[in-house]
Amino acid sequence: MSRNAFYFALMCLVWGLTFLPVKIGSAHVPPIFLAAARFTIAGVLMLLWAGRDVLAVPPAARRRLLITALLVNTGNYTFLFWGTAHAPSGLAAIVNLATIPIYTLIASRLIEGQRITGQRIAAIVLGLIGLGFLFATRASSGWNAAHGDPMEIWGLAAVAFGTLLYCFGAVLTRRIAGTMPTLTLAGWQTIIGALGLAAVSFAVEPVTLADMRALAEWPVWPAVAVLVFGGSLIGFTIYMRLLRDWGAFHAGLYAFVSPAIAVTAGVVVLHEPFGPSEAIGAVLMFGAAAIALRR
Repeated sequence: MSRNAFYFALMCLVWGLTFLPVKIGSAHVPPIFLAAARFTIAGVLMLLWAGRDVLAVPPAARRRLLITALLVNTGNYTFLFWGTAHAPSGLAAIVNLATIPIYTLIASRLIEGQRITGQRIAAIVLGLIGLGFLFATRASSGWNAAHGDPMEIWGLAAVAFGTLLYCFGAVLTRRIAGTMPTLTLAGWQTIIGALGLAAVSFAVEPVTLADMRALAEWPVWPAVAVLVFGGSLIGFTIYMRLLRDWGAFHAGLYAFVSPAIAVTAGVVVLHEPFGPSEAIGAVLMFGAAAIALRR
């Protein structure tokens, strides 16, 4: 196995397992508060890692940096963490990761005017059908999931909407990506997004001193550590390396591997339901992502 192949496998494993600590941590502290804690720590570490490049943000890029930070981090993770708290972590991973290539096609068309070919239209339609299968069980059972959370269908919808915000933010980021070092861009997006998450959390969640103390207690602190060091630092660093060495297409193949890991972890560790409708939906969405990623 080559070094990059090993890194790819590690990235898929790390990103596939990040939905588990979100689910576990959200059972003990408010989910958006958990997201704010994760990205505050990750943002500070990224900016420290950037070193002398920390202030290398051109004045002309600052407005777009702020907007993209609010989309990619604040908006996306507000809905993603809240949604994952109410939905099975495996299904949340499928909705999140497998829709990124599809939503990116739509965002690229609306923002940059990129042409959508028949192949890409097929990817969008197939992805929407797959989403329908994932939602079917919840809708047909009276908006109630197998484990009794009446908010489950809304949780999956929140994950889908958060992912849409992420993709629009990512496409808007392209214009400023070449104007500053990658770690500087990611660090400032993360820390600005964390401030937005904190504002949202204190505005809509009943955050108490007990929740703040819980960040240093079991099992919340291991969940935060995995999210920060695994999801934000290790996963991000590997993805940037693979983008450089493999290109966007091959690096983006994690969209097929990580959700499978997330589903397995959810079923084994949390005993989450995963039936025929979810399996059909997952296969259709993986197929849609495959079509969207084709050159």
